Amino acid sequence: MKCVILAGGLGTRLREETEFKPKPMVEIGGIPIIWHIMKHLSHFGINEFVICLGYKGYLIKEYFLNFENWNNNIQIKLGKYKDVEILSKFSNDDWDISLIDTGLESNTALRLKKIEKFIGDERFLVTYGDGLSDVDINELIEFHKSHSKLATLTAVQPVSRFGSISLSNNQMITEFKEKQKIDDWVNGGFFIFEPEVFNYLNSDEPLEHGPINKLVEDKEIYAYKHLGFWQPMDTYREALLLNEIWHQNRAPWKNWD
Repeated sequence: MKCVILAGGLGTRLREETEFKPKPMVEIGGIPIIWHIMKHLSHFGINEFVICLGYKGYLIKEYFLNFENWNNNIQIKLGKYKDVEILSKFSNDDWDISLIDTGLESNTALRLKKIEKFIGDERFLVTYGDGLSDVDINELIEFHKSHSKLATLTAVQPVSRFGSISLSNNQMITEFKEKQKIDDWVNGGFFIFEPEVFNYLNSDEPLEHGPINKLVEDKEIYAYKHLGFWQPMDTYREALLLNEIWHQNRAPWKNWD
């Protein structure tokens, strides 16, 4: 199964990092977050990637074009016959990566529409290039197969940024709760789509607006509930949090050796 990674947004809420790089290139533990996402998916046998580029997409191209040299110890022999020898191996993944320019200001639905020919007539996975999770992709795929509809959205319950308090009638605090998961379910950013979903992508709009709402109207989408770890990287604070988790060796998304 191929995975489409939406990696073209401006990332304006993370301007501290994205002024000079696209958000998928923001580093977690010194390695771009897009690599973490791909490593997690590769654990489940997802090794074909179509990356939708936009803002500063050339930096993502440069990263993968120079991946071996940038991430390994190398020996360079100069002279008439220049030679580069890889002395170590950072990653043994056998990935097939298509890097596709889908427009600087395209919304996510249009970005997906522009890579239709790279998917063909087959089921595919879609995720964003700016968040991490320990979602079990095999279970997600099996759930999708079980209902025979066009789409599955992974639903999560994020943790509130704030603690909550309960008050009595005279405003005495009767209970204080530290940050809790909210009751509502939200889009966790991992989709399984049948190829017919491309028929819903006819406008330059966010995927979560017209296309998903139309799938809801047509009763063609189910939600897979993920109760484990999920953390987007929308702000600098969240980038710092993901780095802290990584450096403390407690990254739930790290399912590889």
